[in-house]
Amino acid sequence: MGVKNILILGGGMIVYDQILPSLYHLQRIGAIGQISICARHTTPLKTLHDSPIIKEAFPNQSFVPFPSLNTPEEEYYPELYKDAIKSLPPRQCVFIALPDHLHYPAIMEALNHEQHVICVKPLVQTYKQLVEIEKISKEKKLFVGVEYHKRFDIRSLLARKHYRDGLFGEFVIGEAKMIEPYYYRHSNFQNWFTYDISDPFTYVGCHYVDLVSFITGLKPVAVSVIGIKKPYSNGNIGYMWSHGRVTYENGGILSVINGLGYPDMGGGSNQQGLEMYFESKNSTSILRHDDQFRGVSYSIKEELTEPRKKFYTINTDYFRLVPWNGPGLKPVGYGYTSIEELVKCVNKIDTIEDEQEQLEELENIDKQGIIATPKNAYYNELINECARLSIQENGKTYFVDYKSKNILKK
Repeated sequence: MGVKNILILGGGMIVYDQILPSLYHLQRIGAIGQISICARHTTPLKTLHDSPIIKEAFPNQSFVPFPSLNTPEEEYYPELYKDAIKSLPPRQCVFIALPDHLHYPAIMEALNHEQHVICVKPLVQTYKQLVEIEKISKEKKLFVGVEYHKRFDIRSLLARKHYRDGLFGEFVIGEAKMIEPYYYRHSNFQNWFTYDISDPFTYVGCHYVDLVSFITGLKPVAVSVIGIKKPYSNGNIGYMWSHGRVTYENGGILSVINGLGYPDMGGGSNQQGLEMYFESKNSTSILRHDDQFRGVSYSIKEELTEPRKKFYTINTDYFRLVPWNGPGLKPVGYGYTSIEELVKCVNKIDTIEDEQEQLEELENIDKQGIIATPKNAYYNELINECARLSIQENGKTYFVDYKSKNILKK
């Protein structure tokens, strides 16, 4: 069926930093066709279109904007995404990069118009919504994948193999941390990342909850989350910090610390990492991933005024644009690999003409468990739903009954 056209819904930081550069490169090497981007207004579209680094990396490449770039920035079109989806021929791909609470209606709109879906994590906010998405996607033989990019960090893939090869023993206790920058509080986050919609645990902590399951194969069965509320500059109230305790089906415990508060002048772009301890018959073992300090640091010239920081610890593993034997710059890192693998799944499904074989391929992707799908990563929606209930009740423990898929309160 040829290469796929891709429509991105949303134009925020993740689109700027990872999604659009990744898709531009895939377009450049012939893996995908036309790229469109739909936002509620033109401000983020103009930022993407005029970005000096994106222009340097991808000269002569562009996207189709919804709305058009000459539309006044003060005009808002919250339902425009529906028209953008309708403009696609059947069985293309919609890449959803919207705030968490907007994922479900956008996914359903895409599926109802015969489109494959790639979505930033978390997929949706309730297990009921996930079940509906899985049902309709399988009926229509459409791929739905979730962009949990930490799965494609080479260290995560090695840890998965080594754990399942028996090198560690059984997971017993661990700690994860992801503190995003303070400046997030002055971004568009203040307009949607409010206490009634989301929180740091379900927004970024979900990476590590998923990663422990990805490595070990263990499902999370209980969670307790406490949050700290603070006001944004616009007066909205959000959870700026959270602490969660996740229990896995073998009794293993993961402590998860999250927030929007890493100092803007700090050396790294954020603070993150995972530490896990294991037990076997005669010994204990440890896995430690320091995801903040990657062994590279810069001290830049004092006369430079932007960016403000003069000293950096450089994350070379997540996403970087580097010179290559081609035009512009090339994206590297697990942020790119994640999107490349998701796009490969979309493309592969429609190289198969027989519908039964398409379904078998979708089920094969589910079973392999490398790509997160509604079928193999449903535990994330269950535990996140529990977490949202818990944080609103100041840390009460909620449990998942996997036989009934019901959520229970202690």
